[in-house]
Amino acid sequence: MADDRPLFEHISSTANDTVKLLRSLERKRERVETGLFLAEGARHAEEALANGWLPAYAFASQAALDRPQTRDLLLRMKSAGARVLTGTEKILATLSRKDNPQMVISAFRQRLTPLADFPTDGPRRFVALYEVRDPGNLGTVIRTADAAGCDGVILIGTTCDPFSIETVRATMGSLFAMRVAAANFAEFSAWRASSGAYVIAASMRGDHSHDKAGYGDRSIILMGNEQSGLPSDVESSCDELVRIPMMGKADSLNLASAASVMIYEAWRRSGYKGANR
Repeated sequence: MADDRPLFEHISSTANDTVKLLRSLERKRERVETGLFLAEGARHAEEALANGWLPAYAFASQAALDRPQTRDLLLRMKSAGARVLTGTEKILATLSRKDNPQMVISAFRQRLTPLADFPTDGPRRFVALYEVRDPGNLGTVIRTADAAGCDGVILIGTTCDPFSIETVRATMGSLFAMRVAAANFAEFSAWRASSGAYVIAASMRGDHSHDKAGYGDRSIILMGNEQSGLPSDVESSCDELVRIPMMGKADSLNLASAASVMIYEAWRRSGYKGANR
């Protein structure tokens, strides 16, 4: 006898408890309490599944079920343990706070990599961010680090949440492929010493340009807070301080832009080894 039960639960009201739960994940307190975060779009869900992230919920529009690829994705999400629901585009818009929402919105379990698990054998490149506060900057740096083949991003001190919806959006899926660790400065310093990595920091007190730095085979690019940069004690612990040349009226670069310049310079030193295009 055929089983006529629907594959997925259907929700018709924005007042549903699960919708309220997913909406609440825009707030850090709820993300901390639940250990969950939102990822918008089928592409993000695909990236997360491919990299072993655990889904808790997946919400899709009814129209999405007409697409074989999306239907297959939802079935794989369900097999991976997600509670899969369908509903109207109005509910999707409520979840994303956007007028034209993605057809799939997922909630995944948060995952940070312990700093001790970062690889330190052979040539390695890392990016460390000291008390970065802007989620767009953080997401862009994670995306750039992924694009340039870095081995991990280290968040030092009190930073913005890597699992905020703004940060996740800015990573364009790279959050799911990149190792991200969180540590205080003492923990970072201890790991840096044990790894033998060379630390280059961007600073207004740098006395030579970033392209003259000795990045070496195992390096850490350290960037400071958007407003105040790096404290003097943090700068004094670095192996090298550099400046990014500028002309015109601008006296500084956006944090993500400055980090990108240095990340790509470090990769250039290897001859762009590993580039796939």
